[in-house]
Parts: sequence; structure tokens; C-alpha cells
Amino acid sequence: MTDTANWLEQQAISEVECLVPDMNGVLRGKIVPAPKLLAAPDDAAIMLPNSAFMVAVTGQYTGAIDDESAYQDADMRLQPDLASLCLAVGTRPGQAPARAYVFCDAFAQDGTPWPSSPRQVLKSVIALYTARGWRPVMAPELEFFLTAPNPDPTLPPGAPIGVSGRAETSAAPYDLEALGEFQLVIDEIYRQAKIMSLPLDTMIHETGAGQLEINFKHGDPLRLADQVLLFKRLVRQAAREHGLAATFMAKPIAEQASSSMHLHMSVVDAETGLNLFADEDDGDTTLFSQFIGGLQTYVPQAMPLFAPNVNSFRRLKPGFSAPNNVEWARDNRTCGLRVPGSKRIGRRVENRLPGADANPYLAMAGSLLCGYLGIEEGLARRAEAPANAYTIKPDLPRTLEDALARLDGCEPVRRLLGHRFTNAFLRLKQVELDNFQGVITAWERDHLFGRV
Repeated sequence: MTDTANWLEQQAISEVECLVPDMNGVLRGKIVPAPKLLAAPDDAAIMLPNSAFMVAVTGQYTGAIDDESAYQDADMRLQPDLASLCLAVGTRPGQAPARAYVFCDAFAQDGTPWPSSPRQVLKSVIALYTARGWRPVMAPELEFFLTAPNPDPTLPPGAPIGVSGRAETSAAPYDLEALGEFQLVIDEIYRQAKIMSLPLDTMIHETGAGQLEINFKHGDPLRLADQVLLFKRLVRQAAREHGLAATFMAKPIAEQASSSMHLHMSVVDAETGLNLFADEDDGDTTLFSQFIGGLQTYVPQAMPLFAPNVNSFRRLKPGFSAPNNVEWARDNRTCGLRVPGSKRIGRRVENRLPGADANPYLAMAGSLLCGYLGIEEGLARRAEAPANAYTIKPDLPRTLEDALARLDGCEPVRRLLGHRFTNAFLRLKQVELDNFQGVITAWERDHLFGRV
């Protein structure tokens, strides 16, 4: 606590944003004076209504008649995770007044973890590995679009204007000239990331017009999930400061590529640090095979964790580097589960199914628990897929409605997520789906209004 007090003083922090990620990965919470962060919990408890975890992406509350506690809306106690403390976006180091961020875990008044908290869900899945003497390691790759400002949501976003003054309208995969068009935004992202202690790795121009991808350095899943949400906030602000908008929708533009959040995963021995997915001769271990077997068996049942919105399923189509399968193969991007070429130290599997719109805590928890179930149940992976896995009949749900039904009926996944969390998550997603299905789209008016 002394180190925290010194840091707050050195950085001239006057206020701290207490960040509580909800089920959609939206950052909720409250702002507190910096001294409150240092007070004993009983003397200056930070409270938040539990309805914070029952807010749909539309802003609606999703309390249901089968859960009377939803109407009581009791307070949760927030416990700041001081290891996550960092300077806020836009802060100038050492210049008062400054603001900081800290992620908070939510607890009931009796001290038990709040079951609807995605951050707590991820921690509980990591604990499964810890109990076996293992440590999961992950590295996200996150794609997003820069666009023109989009004040009218009934219109598609326009192409972004680069430093040349021209709009980028065509595909430009890995194009360094195209990347340079947004150098001012990119420079601001890296500058702010350094201030916020976000250890970003490489950035590339992806396939879509104005589409970029950032790689995060591998590490602890919980810290990386925190970093993904901070990065999203940082990117949106950097884009606005340069007259642009940024979106992490899975499929924001019909004729362009989609945006993913690929997750690279490995499991190491907590004591020795040795990768458990490969042996001394660099061959795949039985544990690795079972991990992939678990992903193949349970990812189709847990898809709302990777594709949580109606728009998410517009992304999962062959030919757009967004596999609609759970096949595996080595260095094959037509597969939902890709094993990059590597020696033992880097042996991992890449889950290519999560979209950029997925809640990083739930996408990481879902990937790890599916793999864990494969180990727990001794599931062998299927044979390696052929060169073009797009030719294999897909085995994933095609709509959010189907995906929610599969998750609802999958007891092993529900058990590891926690039934209270799963019920609350399904309820929230059903409210969002019902809301969407009540909207009449332009396509319906265009093709049906005067023809049927």
C-alpha cells in the first residue's frame, strides 16, 4: 500500500476510475478520490449496485421474475486490484490534476465473489489450472476498423481519410504505405500505451480498408483481458482526436473483411516454466491433443462466449479468414484451431473463432475451460484437417439463437462457468436478441415492401 501511495503522489493523481467490466466488456464503475483508494475497506468501502452486471448493450436492465434478488439490487463491494493501477487515457505524467484507472473485483457483502462478474469467471477458470500446478499463457491479436465519424447509425460508416487527404476504400493487407496513412493515430496509440504501461507488440494493416491489427505480448490471461479493454478505450479516443472513429464490431462494413480477436494459448508447468504442450523432442504431448480435443468438442456449445452478438455471426463465413469450423491443423488459417509452427517453447494453439466484439474475459475463460474439459475427460483431437478446411461441413451454430440454446443445454460448460453466471448471461443475451428481432431492417423494406 505504501508503494501505491507513493505512486499516486508522484503521478499527481487526484481521481481514480474504478473499472468494472460487465458481461459485454463495457466498462462500468465509479470515480473516487485518490485517498479513498488507500483507506481500509471497512473505513471507505467502494460499493456498486449489482445491477451493473444486468445491463444489456442497449442499456436495458435484464432482471427477470425468476430471480427476485435482481429487484433488490443489493450493493456489491468493489475490491481494487492494485496490480492493475495505471494512468488514464489522456493523462500527462506528473501534471496535476491527473487521473488513474484500476480494475475492481466485485464481491457480495459476505465476501464471496460476485457470480455474474466476467473477471471473477476468468479467475475461477485460471484457478482450475493453478490447482494442477499449471499456468495458462495467452496472447491476443485484436483487429479493428478506423472509419469516418458515424453520427447516423442508419448509415454504414464511411471510409477513413488518411494523411494524404484521400479516403481509403480498397483492401490493403500488410501494406506499409496504407499503414502510414494513419501514422498520426498509430503514434498516438503507442505514445498513450507507453504512458499507461500497456506492453503492445506489433501493428499491421489488415485486409479491410482502414482495418488494423495489434498484437499483445503473451502473458497472464487476466492481465491481458484488462489490457484489451484499456486498449479499446485508448484507440477510440486516439481516433476521435484525429477526426476519425474506431469500431471493434465483428462485421461493421458489409463488403469489407471482419474483425477478430485471435487467442494464442499454451499451458506451462508453474514450477519449471516448461511448456506442457510439447515434449523434449518438440513433439505434441497427449495433454496438447486433449486440450485441442476439448476445444473441438465444447467450443460449438460455448459459442456465445466467442460470438456474443447478432452481428458476430455475420463474420463467421468461409473465405474471409474467419473459419466457421473447429478443425485443427498446423499453420493453416482456414482452420478454427491453428497450431503455428514452433519448437517446444512456443508450442501453442490459436483459437481463431472469437470476434473483436467478444468480452475478452469470457472469450479467454471459454477457451481455457473448453481445453480443460478435454484434459479432464481425456478427449482426443480429430485427425489434422486438409489444406482447405472450408470444404468441411461446418459444425458451429449459425445464429445467436441457436448458440444460446446450445450453451443452455451444455452442462459441463455451465458447471465450470457457474450456473448463476450462465443463467444471468443467457438472460441478458436473450433480451438483446429479442430487442434486435423487434427491429425492421432496410433490407426487409427494400425487398419486401412493394413485392410480397
